[in-house]
Amino acid sequence: MPEQPLLPPDANPEARRAAVYLVMAQIPPGKVVSYGELAAMAGLGRAARWVGRLMSQLPDDTRLPWHRVIAAGGRLSLPAGSAAGHEQRQRLRAEGLTIINDRVDIRRHGWHSFEHSE
Repeated sequence: MPEQPLLPPDANPEARRAAVYLVMAQIPPGKVVSYGELAAMAGLGRAARWVGRLMSQLPDDTRLPWHRVIAAGGRLSLPAGSAAGHEQRQRLRAEGLTIINDRVDIRRHGWHSFEHSE
C-alpha cells in the first residue's frame, strides 16, 4: 500500500470514485480487503469511512465485487439478518471462504494488490 495518497487531497469526487472502483474490480475471488486497505490502494490515504459510504451507494445490479470488501480485522460489517449481509456471506462462502463469528481469516484470505500486479 502506498505511504502517500496517489491522488491529490483536492481530487474531484469522480476521480476518487473511479480509483476505488478500479482497485475493487481487481480483487480476485477468494480474497478480501478492508475498507481502509481499499482506500489506501486507491490512493486515498485513510478514507475508510468514505469508501464505506461510496459502497453503500452502489446500484443493486453492480458487477463490482462489493462482497469482498470487509471491515478491519476480517469482520463482516453487514448485519447477518439483512438481505445484503446474507448475500455477502453466501457469495464469500461460494468462493471458498470460511466465516466464523462474522469474521473471515484476513491472514489467509487478505489481498494485497502487489501480489497480483505481475
